[in-house]
Amino acid sequence: MANSCARIESLEELDEVMTRPGDRLCEFVKTLESPLLILGAAGKMGPSLAVQVNRAAQEAGHKLEVVAASRFSDSKVQIWLRDRGIKTVSCDLLEREALTQLPDSPNVIHLVGMKFGTAQNPSLTWAVNTLVPTHVSERYPNSRIVALSTGNVYPMVSIDSGGSTEESSTTPVGEYANAAVARERLFEYHSRRSRTPMVLLRLNYAVDLRYGVLLEIAQAVWAEKPVDVTTGYFNCIWQGDANECVVRSLDLASSPPAVLNLTGSETLSVSEIARRIGRLMDRSVTLVGQEAQTALLSNASRLFQRLGTPATSLDRILEWTANWVMRGGSTYGKATHFQVRDGNF
Repeated sequence: MANSCARIESLEELDEVMTRPGDRLCEFVKTLESPLLILGAAGKMGPSLAVQVNRAAQEAGHKLEVVAASRFSDSKVQIWLRDRGIKTVSCDLLEREALTQLPDSPNVIHLVGMKFGTAQNPSLTWAVNTLVPTHVSERYPNSRIVALSTGNVYPMVSIDSGGSTEESSTTPVGEYANAAVARERLFEYHSRRSRTPMVLLRLNYAVDLRYGVLLEIAQAVWAEKPVDVTTGYFNCIWQGDANECVVRSLDLASSPPAVLNLTGSETLSVSEIARRIGRLMDRSVTLVGQEAQTALLSNASRLFQRLGTPATSLDRILEWTANWVMRGGSTYGKATHFQVRDGNF
């Protein structure tokens, strides 16, 4: 079911839309046994994913316990999840023994990762992106595991290429991207060693009204600031649609791991998106910079063939985003750094 509301006026409405399950998820969730374990559940995607799959089970009349595990450094996230029927477990997955606190689970969703802050502390980035996959794989050798990866494992490609495919080389630039490749390799090693069925999902970029490339462009347009088009093209997907794909991809797990790009169906132009948002806001748009001939782009057609195309249209997301910025909706106050071209985050 596509999201049809024209505007989102409050955080409560945003939470409702973001966690609203589609028909495909409601049907798929009937195949899942309890508990469904979500690791790294306090991050950007985890809370809405946990609640979305829990709502899908409720709507399907299927009893499913959803367990969310994280350090929960922000107790508000843990309370938010508990208030919505999600069981939570506080643990640090960098500590091998901490995983003994977690329940056995036939299905595990791994959202753990570190990107921002890599330039300041690269060793921690490598630890989070390599030690945790090893701990998780050793704890759950007989489970299906979906692990979130990133499109940053690819190098930048020509803007006319249609985006990197799953067969493209993983020869990226920078500490974070190379640590992400290492994360994939360790999951693959354990999958082959223990015959653990896995899926590696290379995501770029999930957007929310509080965070994302579209928000950053809209903020610049509304403030009548110039929009830099040096990195002139990108992909994105509504976070609610990305969450659904993460859960449903459990059905695609295999050994060695299945690898799939997860993003929207279009290569988007920064300049064109800025102009479209400008029209929605009745603002003039100033562009600066010269478009580079390469960008971080992914081709998700293989995923669409298996799971279908995202339900939420770009037009709808742009309408929501423009309205949200114009009314002063809250944001996470965090930059995506999608313009970064040297791999330093």
